[in-house]
Amino acid sequence: MLKELEKLGPKKGVISQSVKDVVQSLVDDDLVLKDKIGTSVYFWSLPSCAGNQLRNTRSKLDSDLSSSRKRFAELIEQRDNLKKGREESDEREVAVEELKAVELQHNKLKEELACYVDNDPAAVEQMKVAIEVAHSAANRWTAFEYDSSDNIFTLQQWCSTNFPQAKEQLEHLYKEVGITDDLEYLQ
Repeated sequence: MLKELEKLGPKKGVISQSVKDVVQSLVDDDLVLKDKIGTSVYFWSLPSCAGNQLRNTRSKLDSDLSSSRKRFAELIEQRDNLKKGREESDEREVAVEELKAVELQHNKLKEELACYVDNDPAAVEQMKVAIEVAHSAANRWTAFEYDSSDNIFTLQQWCSTNFPQAKEQLEHLYKEVGITDDLEYLQ
């Protein structure tokens, strides 16, 4: 039991806290087993447990080594298969140079195409749609909708009603941002 070990520690010149730490470390490393029986906690270690643990560790390491060797052999075979048909020759060098030239031309054409993106019909159509959305949004805020009052003027009236002490500041703000009494639809 841990309490008995802690009591024996000072008699042999060992601090009781270090006994507790060492026992916990041995339990964490699976070198000592621990079980609670009733209100007591018992610790034990059998030689066969340590041997079994070493055998399990060795079999795991052997298995890992075997799978690593197998993977290594597969990679060597894959490398050899990839080398076939890629032997250095004049024909291959010409093909590689031709590939580099085609890639270079492709990149130049992509850069040139990027210069003309503003004239792309799809991009122009997207801009037209975005303009219509912005225009309708602006009209939504400046125009009369159905039977309700103008959104901006309704907001002005609400601010004036709820913040009467700031009426001058609000009127100055409205003039500053261009909200006047003759604000109408955007054409």
